Amino acid sequence: MTFRFAYATACGLVLAGLVHIATVLAIPRLSESDALSRAGSSESLDHPLPIYTLATGENPAPAEAWLPAPDPSVAVGVCAYDLDDGPTRVSARTGPLALSLAVHGRRGAFYAVTDQAAVRGALDLVVLTRAQYDAALANDDENEPSRDVRIVAPERQGFVVVRVIAGLPSQRPAANAAVQAVSCTIDSTDEDAPAKPNG
Repeated sequence: MTFRFAYATACGLVLAGLVHIATVLAIPRLSESDALSRAGSSESLDHPLPIYTLATGENPAPAEAWLPAPDPSVAVGVCAYDLDDGPTRVSARTGPLALSLAVHGRRGAFYAVTDQAAVRGALDLVVLTRAQYDAALANDDENEPSRDVRIVAPERQGFVVVRVIAGLPSQRPAANAAVQAVSCTIDSTDEDAPAKPNG
């Protein structure tokens, strides 16, 4: 009797543990309010969707920011992309404030770069699938090599997080403006086709 009770208890604990682990692992895939889903509303914009705007005297920081504990010195924006629409180009002009771009998929960040990598004050990041990357290489002019930073994404959907640091309170308006000045467009692997707004 004692053996059967112990065996049933052990089986119940193992089953409960497996159900718990499966539930925890399934939450990111089943959640409708994960970062990728929230970022999706920026897909139709040609600039980052503000996620956290710094307080600037008359304008307090927004309460609706979906960062759990935002840094009061960092302005944040996000550009969602879907590579089925074409390669995504994120362009930023560098300035006196530190700027960084981080590319995320559903499983987390897979590439990050700062303004220190800019060439002549410009930072151009192009996120592509492997096929789009191969097509872009085929279209490259040997006499004029591309200055783009090309990243092959592990998934077709994702988002780019733009962060600009304001070291002083007087720099907060410039940090907010720098986030909005970043361009997010759908690029083309064909040299003759112009880029169009994302979405």
